[in-house]
Amino acid sequence: MEKEFVNLLNRHPGILYKVCSLYCNDSEDRKDLFQEIVLQLWKAYPAFKNESAATTWMYRIALNTAITNFRKRVGKPLPVSFSAIEFQIPDLNDDHFSEEINLLYTTIAQLSPIEKAVITLYLEDKSYDEMALILGISKSNVGVKLNRIKSKLEKLIKSATR
Repeated sequence: MEKEFVNLLNRHPGILYKVCSLYCNDSEDRKDLFQEIVLQLWKAYPAFKNESAATTWMYRIALNTAITNFRKRVGKPLPVSFSAIEFQIPDLNDDHFSEEINLLYTTIAQLSPIEKAVITLYLEDKSYDEMALILGISKSNVGVKLNRIKSKLEKLIKSATR
């Protein structure tokens, strides 16, 4: 069982990295969240029955863990850190991204945890059915949320480029 679990994680590492990157700005927080997601996946693995795609199951646990983690931190004061964006210093790790991609990720970071989850799944080309299953909401609710998020992102991008 342990080997199967490790193989599953190795086949889909991008899921965990994307979720951690969207919900944590600090590299130490990302590492902590990554470990927490892996722990939650491990705890849930014995109950995984392959009734849905493995990636759907992984997204559901990863996003729920990230949102729970976010809610726990909301009441606590966050440490103040200086970001490259505030000082217009380019992040050396993001050189391979275009300006447009960086702008998109910057605006996605301004969304609520649920909105981040929906748009992340959309950008991963998940179907509305898969998104509904992962998020635990109806397919029509996915559509409504996605339309609102797209409008919100459009406004945020327009205001950022003025």
